[in-house]
Amino acid sequence: MMIFLILLPFGVFSLLMLLTAAEIALIAATFTGLAVIAHDLVRGRQLKMLGAGAVLLFLGLGLYLTLVDAGLSASAIKLTVDSGVLAIALASLAIRHPFTLQYAREMVDAETAVLPGFIRANYIITWAWAACMALMMFGNMLMIYLPGLPLWAGVAIAFAARGTAVYFTKWYPNYRRAKCASPAASAGAPSGS
Repeated sequence: MMIFLILLPFGVFSLLMLLTAAEIALIAATFTGLAVIAHDLVRGRQLKMLGAGAVLLFLGLGLYLTLVDAGLSASAIKLTVDSGVLAIALASLAIRHPFTLQYAREMVDAETAVLPGFIRANYIITWAWAACMALMMFGNMLMIYLPGLPLWAGVAIAFAARGTAVYFTKWYPNYRRAKCASPAASAGAPSGS
């Protein structure tokens, strides 16, 4: 459920970019992002770097399109959004607070949240999301510089990159737990006879 809420503003943006004007998609994504932030705050959760950054990104780009340059192509707008999310991910890594850590800490107890392996796993997951954004940017650049490509090519790249990042985000913590539990379990097992 949490990953659905995290990605909801981006999903609204992507869907509406296919169906309507970019300004409408950006406004809807902004309000969706604000609704997700409000949902978190009402439940006593902290303001998330990704959520706040996404709202500012959607709002800023919407204002830019409305007030400065309404002629940006859909691919250029998507490239800008993906670049912004990549910047958020890289900035979170640069300040040594991977953006996934805020979400992950809400799902575990206090003791787990400070374990070096837990923090390291969040660095790895944040890097996976950064790679996802880079792949999505590549797909958008293909659409800009090779305009003859069918629309589905860019959508397929974005869908595959995002789907892989979502899968990795769910899979990697389970992998880490199993890997860490194996040596401990085997160390406590009696010797074979």
